[in-house]
Amino acid sequence: MIQITVIQIDNYGPWTVTPNPRRENDLQALQSRLYEDLNLMFGMYGGLVFYTRFDNLIAITNGISLEVHKKIQESVRNRYPFTISMAIASAETPYEAQKLATKTLQEYGSAQDSNRREVLDVANELVNGYVQIAHIDINNVTGTFTDVYSAYDTYLKVNEVKLLLMKEFLKYEALLFFIGGDNFMAPSNGMNEEDYIKIFDNINKKLNLDLKAGVGIGKSAEEAANLADIGLEEIRGKRVDKNICILKNDKFFKEVLRKGKSCGL
Repeated sequence: MIQITVIQIDNYGPWTVTPNPRRENDLQALQSRLYEDLNLMFGMYGGLVFYTRFDNLIAITNGISLEVHKKIQESVRNRYPFTISMAIASAETPYEAQKLATKTLQEYGSAQDSNRREVLDVANELVNGYVQIAHIDINNVTGTFTDVYSAYDTYLKVNEVKLLLMKEFLKYEALLFFIGGDNFMAPSNGMNEEDYIKIFDNINKKLNLDLKAGVGIGKSAEEAANLADIGLEEIRGKRVDKNICILKNDKFFKEVLRKGKSCGL
């Protein structure tokens, strides 16, 4: 089971134009700062936050209590000119969990309802289950994109990869987020090595580029993401003879990692 928290700024649209439209550069900076602060606050408890539309964010929050969520909500209220609402849900797949959390939040009213403030609710239960995250990287993006095309054309191509990856991962009820450069992270509980390989093969056929991924399995988002980063470095360092490296935080896999052996479930 994976636990997802859907985060939404309360009544954000009307606030941005009341009493007059606010300066766009200030709004962009404010949204970015909220994303940073939420990652720092949830990160203190092993969580990880991804932006979707900046006024809406999705966090992986396995093991994080309702009380911690409440403290984060209060901190935002004290430091920002708006409040946030949050709904938490758990499920076997990330997509189903965020869907349940979103539905719970929507039951309290519209995102632009001025009477809806600081909702905090749980759709079903809080869990301490495992988190599985893939850290995906485009092979040689510098040589194939960055040093060949203009900055904007490169941006377009990376977004093309992102969109295809999102659609492919959704077939497995997994989520996918862009995390900068040519890197993506996919909360993907329930997927196996063959599933990732199939997705990468499909992308290769459509775009003629290769992908690689470290996959981490841990008790928290932070632990899973760290293991995924290590797995990706194993591939980059050519210590693994394939483009997928799965690491799990138990005694056996710690020994595998220590000895630098091949990755796998």
